[in-house]
Amino acid sequence: MVYVFSFSYRIYTEVTNCTSLLAYHQNCYWPNHIVDRFFTDIHKKYFKNCALTGRLPADPPLPILFSFIFIPVLITLLMTALVVWRSKRSEGIV
Repeated sequence: MVYVFSFSYRIYTEVTNCTSLLAYHQNCYWPNHIVDRFFTDIHKKYFKNCALTGRLPADPPLPILFSFIFIPVLITLLMTALVVWRSKRSEGIV
């Protein structure tokens, strides 16, 4: 996997340098819409049938999801109750 990444990175670096030099010699700005279209066309042609690798994003398991929801709600309710309780107590405030 590391070899594939370094190989792809090297190819992209070479193509990027090539398009940059061509734009420089033609007195054009780089990057520009032509270079963007070139990279987009390459991806449409050569990577359209690539399978997704890795895990797809998914919801966490229910116990974790409930804890992420329940704990902040519980803390908020407890803090609200504490503030209301403290505000109703009058300890000889001057």
